[in-house]
Amino acid sequence: MDESPSQLIDGRIAALGDWRGETLAYIRALIHEAVPEVVETWKWRGVPVWEDAGILCTGETYKSVVKLTFAKGVALDDPTRLFNSSLDGNVRRAIDIPEGVKIDADAFKALVRAAAALNRSKPSKAKGAPKR
Repeated sequence: MDESPSQLIDGRIAALGDWRGETLAYIRALIHEAVPEVVETWKWRGVPVWEDAGILCTGETYKSVVKLTFAKGVALDDPTRLFNSSLDGNVRRAIDIPEGVKIDADAFKALVRAAAALNRSKPSKAKGAPKR
């Protein structure tokens, strides 16, 4: 039986077994608090992805950081300057969280809610839809 995306994310958190797993679990909980109807998916051979009318953010884990990449980060207001990575791109923005750093939970949840609102405000591009 295939595992659901949520089970795969649970497995990733458990397999990390260190501060990265704890950070990813904490971020995941904040995302669910911010957008309770969020859908968890698993893409690109092992990347946790949170969606609501499109991708909100991804949660990648590296040796020295947990990276949260917001698909449409450029379009989001970030008054507390959480975005600290991928700042040169035209669409995405990311937050790198190194060991020992606690993210501002309220600011992060506001960013997640803003990403969901942005996704919902734009008509989705259905795959296979005829081009005009």
